[in-house]
Amino acid sequence: MNIPDIIIAVDGYSSTGKSTFAKMVAKEFAFLYLDSGAMYRGVALAAMEAGLVQEDARFDEPALQALLPTLDLHFRREDGTTKLFLGERCIEPDIRTLAVSNYASPVSALPFVRHFVDDKLHGFAADGRVIMDGRDIGTTVFPNAQVKIFMTAEPVERARRRYEELIAKGEKVTLEEVAKSLEERDYRDSHRSASPLRQADDAYELDNTHMSLHEELVWMLGLLQGKFGLLESPRLSW
Repeated sequence: MNIPDIIIAVDGYSSTGKSTFAKMVAKEFAFLYLDSGAMYRGVALAAMEAGLVQEDARFDEPALQALLPTLDLHFRREDGTTKLFLGERCIEPDIRTLAVSNYASPVSALPFVRHFVDDKLHGFAADGRVIMDGRDIGTTVFPNAQVKIFMTAEPVERARRRYEELIAKGEKVTLEEVAKSLEERDYRDSHRSASPLRQADDAYELDNTHMSLHEELVWMLGLLQGKFGLLESPRLSW
């Protein structure tokens, strides 16, 4: 199916499967996948490792602002996937921990951090044909994206997914802790002054509470066919 070189913006709540969905779409339709949340997690990790995290999840903002220009955060394609690197170090495993997750939201609320990440993302997407997920991609980073999707799922289901993901990685957490962390992050993300989480007026909502990944892909195929008048019905790769 001949999909034009567009930008697809995927926003939504934590643990709705935005990254999994975006990676799946990127692989199926030959798009470059960019994970904006990974960039914020990368900044949070760098701040933590530099000792810039203070009490109550606050950061030494002047020191962090001075640190940002020195950070070589970039994506590389490896084994068919896009991974985040800090210099020559792949930091994908490090940025997916609960500790980094808890700091990613407050660091993303800092306007100078958002400016840093937005500049990086604009550079990566200069040639189009990218799919990007985050919390303000369709509202702030790429408000003119040709396709915008807002993902949601029931809180109980989101907590279950995140809990199982962390347990599989060997983290010692309870379902109650994960649910509380998600609730707090939802509040911070939707109430921050800089680019709060919200659904763009022209975004298509995808509630995947009771959907399989294959059903999500079929939903996306139908959306693209309808929006661009594509009559082909390619066989999905899985």
